[in-house]
Amino acid sequence: MTETQQHQHTDLQGRVAIVTGAGSGIGRATAIAMARAGARVLGVGRRHEALQATAAHHPGIVAHPADLRAPEAPAQVAQAATRQWGRIDVLVNNAGATAMMPLAETDADRVAALFALNVTAPSLLAAAALPHLRDRKGTIVNISSTYGHRPLPGGAHYAASKAAIEQLTRSWALELAPEGVRVNALAPGPTESEALSAAGLAEADIDRIKEAEAARIPLGRRGDPEEVAQWVLRLADPGTTWLTGQVLTIDGGLELA
Repeated sequence: MTETQQHQHTDLQGRVAIVTGAGSGIGRATAIAMARAGARVLGVGRRHEALQATAAHHPGIVAHPADLRAPEAPAQVAQAATRQWGRIDVLVNNAGATAMMPLAETDADRVAALFALNVTAPSLLAAAALPHLRDRKGTIVNISSTYGHRPLPGGAHYAASKAAIEQLTRSWALELAPEGVRVNALAPGPTESEALSAAGLAEADIDRIKEAEAARIPLGRRGDPEEVAQWVLRLADPGTTWLTGQVLTIDGGLELA
């Protein structure tokens, strides 16, 4: 999709968006797509150099390094956006981790770390941004996974963390609807990113997993981050006025297989 075509669908001119996990993958693609649609974007992530590489794609992106698991981080991220631009219109909760952990290898510290990043951090960031989202009648877009609503043998805790995100989405949508704040989620299937390598898997295992995933997807391939980012934009679009509490799966038909 060209930049011109994108603007025909989504106009975020003057809006302020926070995008977490903006250093790579879906987060980077989303930050760039939102900036090209006119938004001013605070790109949040743990890796400073990766965020700078994202920001280099568009002058509308400002990098904000932060570990969202730190107690003070959610408030500081919200303050950074309002200090820079005076408002928050969109929050994209994209940051997260993948962890393969068979039941027999369940480790309390790994489970706690996974939920701290995938569930607790986006919850606290949404709470910190909420007063500003209320003022702007803004929107939250949570990034789940197709495995938030289908089984993942060997990765049950990751799947459970994404199932939690989907239920948070529905509950927040109902809670915040009277105030005009919309909350939706996007559930991508296997998408090209650094998630598998970040999970500590060996290169040979990563290649094997990617091949197996592509073979299971009816459309015959893994997704591209830019494809997912376009749907994040549509959920965040202020013109999408009557859609809330929904989880949109974009996975090449994987959930049907």
